[in-house]
Amino acid sequence: MPSEQSKQDLRSAQSRAALSIGINLALAVAKGVAGAISGSTALIGDAIHSGTDVLASLATYVGLYVAGREHPSFPYGLYKAETVATLVTSIAVIIAAYEIARQAIFGTKQLPEVAVALPVAGVSLFVALFFGVYQLREGRRLNSPALQADARDYLADALSTTIVFLGLLATKFGYAVDRWAAAVVALFVFRAGAGLLITALKDLLDASMDREMEREIIAMVEEHPRITKVKQCLSRTAGGRFIVDMDVIMKTPSAKLADHVADRLEELIPRKFPLVVMARIRPHFAPDGIIRR
Repeated sequence: MPSEQSKQDLRSAQSRAALSIGINLALAVAKGVAGAISGSTALIGDAIHSGTDVLASLATYVGLYVAGREHPSFPYGLYKAETVATLVTSIAVIIAAYEIARQAIFGTKQLPEVAVALPVAGVSLFVALFFGVYQLREGRRLNSPALQADARDYLADALSTTIVFLGLLATKFGYAVDRWAAAVVALFVFRAGAGLLITALKDLLDASMDREMEREIIAMVEEHPRITKVKQCLSRTAGGRFIVDMDVIMKTPSAKLADHVADRLEELIPRKFPLVVMARIRPHFAPDGIIRR
């Protein structure tokens, strides 16, 4: 069962994901309208990026909502719903990169009206950068891969908007670089999407927790007076959280006492390590060879 702290973190992540949807929608509409009025290919591409972010943020929110549900058919929880949301986000970003590149190659060649596009690009840059840094900090604090993915998406948006802003600024002085700016935006956005995709796939493939945390958990378990050694410790990621399975060698020949110790440790591990949402301890009585990871 997830700890109370894990539930609070999940609720906090859900509220931040909902806020992200509103901000992304406002950015997409503002840049889209300004891009259409001014004729800026780069700003229209950036608006497409933000529009894709709206879908990605919706996927993030749905993933976080589902992650907090409990269902008998999913005894290990639905935490990987966050990872699925991260995967959807990565695909959305890659699609946005393609659309921006297409606009840069086949879009209109006319110079944009910078008097309309430049202020919108500047305000959008500030909003995306500020909220992206905030979302990344909170995502790391809550260890939410979906929020971190959403934050990196904002930062990619800020980076692309920076290029758009500089391109529009150059256009103001007579340099026709709007289409080149759009092409560079596409490259950066694709790189961000590919990074998110790799992160999501590693989570879906059950990557283990970091070795330092694993060693700390083993050390805590081995401090128990009834535990001789940790025979084996296996862990896997579950949407930024972890599930731990351990085989331990007991000093007691009593199966009843061994079960009691195992149950106690299964409660203590998530309490001391909030990122661990589930721990399973299997006691052994024979001093077999010790396996270390």
